[in-house]
Amino acid sequence: MPGDCAVIINRLSGTYSEEKADQVKSFLDGRGLSPRLFFTHDLDEATVIARRICSEKTNPLIIVGGGDGTINGVLNGLSPGAATMAILPFGTSNVLTRELAIHSLEDALQRIAKADSRPVSVGLIEKDDARRYFLLMAGIGFDGSVVQGVQFREKKFLGKGAYVLSAIRHVIGWDKTLMEVTDENGIRNCHSLIVCNCSKYAGEFMIAPEASLFDPLFEAVCISSSKRRSYLHAALKMLTGRSPHGEGISSFRARELTVSGDKPIQIDGDFYCRTPVKISIVPEFVRLIV
Repeated sequence: MPGDCAVIINRLSGTYSEEKADQVKSFLDGRGLSPRLFFTHDLDEATVIARRICSEKTNPLIIVGGGDGTINGVLNGLSPGAATMAILPFGTSNVLTRELAIHSLEDALQRIAKADSRPVSVGLIEKDDARRYFLLMAGIGFDGSVVQGVQFREKKFLGKGAYVLSAIRHVIGWDKTLMEVTDENGIRNCHSLIVCNCSKYAGEFMIAPEASLFDPLFEAVCISSSKRRSYLHAALKMLTGRSPHGEGISSFRARELTVSGDKPIQIDGDFYCRTPVKISIVPEFVRLIV
């Protein structure tokens, strides 16, 4: 598979090391891919780098070494329908690599060598004149509050435990307000909403079994109950490998939604904005090495 590729690596990702970066470069050189390495420390810089790569090459292969947030940064720099993206599991939760059942860095590299790819759909979230794509999910309400409240120092030292600490803080300062969620089938009142473009959540937890990166439909999970115990029951079910549905939690399929209110939103694991927003699916936005 001769040619060239760009490798965008976030040095602040949870499991990054110089040894891994050297391993990646050596592997790609050995496959005749002539990698150009770009190192970044934040999502916005990753977007700028990806945008520049797409302006220089019509159908680039872009390999992303980072977590779900870094992948989102690169995603938002791509030209729709033009690029192929591959993932190296350098992050903390690595939801996308778990969704693709990538088990290790070596596994990810072997998949790049095979070069099997499929077109994937992404989500588009619009607020006023701002637009941002997401690959995995948009979490609105409690989920968005937890992500917004995660502190960088805690995440660096505690990994996923930082999200638990943030959740505890937000349980104490509980918000009971609801929001209206409108899709082609009507209006729902939700306390929280997770718009899923993939089946997994926060790592290995299965929250939306009908959602798929390769399907131009979301599975939206609506938590209509504003009671703390509903969230506790859902968390316990997920921890024991069961579906969180029930006790005021349901799901529906949609291509487009509008969400009212004033609730925080996280996309692909990073805080983005607050509602109201419009969310829609964009089919075949990028090809993904699988």
